[in-house]
Amino acid sequence: MEGRQEGGPGYDDWFDEPEAPTETQSGANRVVYEDAEEVWVLPEEEEGRPGGQREIVIGGRAFTTTQLAIIGLSVLAIFFAILAAAGVFSSGKAAAPPVTPPTKPVTKTVTTTTPANTTPAATAPSQPLSPGATGGQVKTLQQALTALGYPVTADGDYGPATETAVKNFQTAKGLTPDGVVGPVTLAELQKALQG
Repeated sequence: MEGRQEGGPGYDDWFDEPEAPTETQSGANRVVYEDAEEVWVLPEEEEGRPGGQREIVIGGRAFTTTQLAIIGLSVLAIFFAILAAAGVFSSGKAAAPPVTPPTKPVTKTVTTTTPANTTPAATAPSQPLSPGATGGQVKTLQQALTALGYPVTADGDYGPATETAVKNFQTAKGLTPDGVVGPVTLAELQKALQG
């Protein structure tokens, strides 16, 4: 058999018939086969683990490559689970809040008109008033001023805001702006409200 490479004792070639071991090859380390034609695996390969798996020793324990692959994949899965729990895979954006329909904006329009253009439904107080007064007549005055375009909170307290609104009304009517609702200012209020 020329052209055949010598691979040592037990050389196996798929295209060639194996040779029976010789006396020099069948030493103490070699297994002698009764039927040389049934040899499919080299004796060195048979000595390992069944199925041809390699064994790796780590820390005094023997592991197969399959066991090491399973351990490695388990460690990777735990590692990625920890990273996911820490939020590493999420973007820098915060979670989107739940979508709620927009509320209609409440707009408050305050119009200032001249007393001649107003037709208020409010009435004038029935008595003269001055700063510091309280009660229902002050609240009537505040509602009348608001209706005439001099907005003030109708709280029944003749405070600084009401006094300022009275002064603005008096100025618009050509009266002395003293902030007191005397007989002249009271008459102008009634006239403006009937307007």
